[in-house]
Amino acid sequence: MYAVSVTRSFVAQHWLTVPDPGPEGTVHSHHFTVEVTFEGPELNQYGYLVDIDAVLEALETTVAAFRDETLNELPAFEGRNPSAEHFARIFGDSLLTRLQPEAATRLRVELQEDDVASVTHERTL
Repeated sequence: MYAVSVTRSFVAQHWLTVPDPGPEGTVHSHHFTVEVTFEGPELNQYGYLVDIDAVLEALETTVAAFRDETLNELPAFEGRNPSAEHFARIFGDSLLTRLQPEAATRLRVELQEDDVASVTHERTL
């Protein structure tokens, strides 16, 4: 099995919409670090699992869509509590609209919120 990971950091805002959210119920910022990992058992004809330059370009564009935004106000979060768990899945959805990995069979999105917690969403491609 091969794996290729790329990491970027950015700041975004949100407020939680759960009952009794405490201070998290008001708009606040987090420093997010996202690591996307593509995995697969085979390489393409050039010896790549994914084209790292293509991953970097797609990742930069995806990060730009969330950087300095208030997650609650984005269509992808409509009707959802903007938890880190939801964010990791939505981030992966957004990334895959910009990138078609050839040989990869799995995507893992790890999203670290500040230095406190990290969540992971994995999917088969």
